[in-house]
Amino acid sequence: MSTAGGRPRTVLFVHSSAGRYGADRQLLAMACGLDAARFRAVVVLAEDGPLARDLETAGIEVVVRPGLSVLRRALFTPGGLARVVRRYVVDRRELGAFALSRGVSLVHANTSVTVGAYAAAAGAGVPLVVSVREIYTDFARWWPLYRRFLLRAAALLCSSEPVRAQFGGNPRARVVHEGVTGVAHRADRGAARLALGLPEDAFVVAVLGRLSSWKGQEILVRALAEPALPAATADEPGAGRPLALIAGDAWPGEERFERGLRELARSLGVADRVRFAGFRDDVENVYGGADVVVVPSTRPDPLPNSALESAAAGCCVVAAAHGGLPEIFRDGVTGRLVPPGDAAALARVLAELRSDPSQRERLGDAAATDVADRFSVTRLLDRVQTVYDELACR
Repeated sequence: MSTAGGRPRTVLFVHSSAGRYGADRQLLAMACGLDAARFRAVVVLAEDGPLARDLETAGIEVVVRPGLSVLRRALFTPGGLARVVRRYVVDRRELGAFALSRGVSLVHANTSVTVGAYAAAAGAGVPLVVSVREIYTDFARWWPLYRRFLLRAAALLCSSEPVRAQFGGNPRARVVHEGVTGVAHRADRGAARLALGLPEDAFVVAVLGRLSSWKGQEILVRALAEPALPAATADEPGAGRPLALIAGDAWPGEERFERGLRELARSLGVADRVRFAGFRDDVENVYGGADVVVVPSTRPDPLPNSALESAAAGCCVVAAAHGGLPEIFRDGVTGRLVPPGDAAALARVLAELRSDPSQRERLGDAAATDVADRFSVTRLLDRVQTVYDELACR
């Protein structure tokens, strides 16, 4: 729906980062995919980075605002929350004025920790939409208070049913699944392994995403040390040596987690079977070079983009059976599900898949068809713009 004068309505997206990880790519897909006859995007980012360049290349106005009020995990303390509140006051005045200067019709917070979006909407007196991609299991003390704050938004777009369930059936919270973005194909296996420096005959298990305790990279490292998944020996012809490919880097300031993973691999005697690739733009090579992709999240993962995109690319995926992952995969049909945090169970499933290439191929093919249909960017955009239209008509 356009304005009375026939001009598209302006949506101000406010986002807490500027990389090329899952939430960043979802923002890029939404901002660039809006129906130009109905909506136009303006974006405020908390930092400069690749996402800013991608948006600007697409012709979208980007404003980088260091110090934007964002509720990081480390700030869930009385002192930290006080700092966020002080910044909120500044953002309400300054971002509210910016929104008014751009004729913004509504504000869209791309994550539920982007408090500055609430400030901008309040300052401009316009509706707020929030994409909720978080499950707040670790913050029981603060969650009732923060839930009340989040419900000040006109609409909460929850990435999965477990995310929506946090809001106790409030009608403002609805499930809007993410869309599959990025390169949804697998590069040639030989070329991909050459690009990644991987042995041609290895059994490669990849995990993609930020290095953090809750993404579960350490579960994969521990699985390599389980008896069910030993290194290939001379009496296992063609089995391939199991290798873990860890693609991703840590948040700035959290580099100690990578050091901890390396030390864990050394202590378990599997350091020579763990490869750290860092962040990779060429995810098609990670998909193509991997025999299996794992998503071993230790805490409920709302709806990880790494799972969606690797499945859409036709990879065989093994995922932890909690959070939004069971909404993506049906065990034994479009992927495999294992108990969260259970390295031994993960090792047993990987050993089964290692010896059964036909199962890997069958699961990957089924996932590609199913996920590409149910989690398309087209569906995401239709649902998001329907919400925008509902709010614009108020």
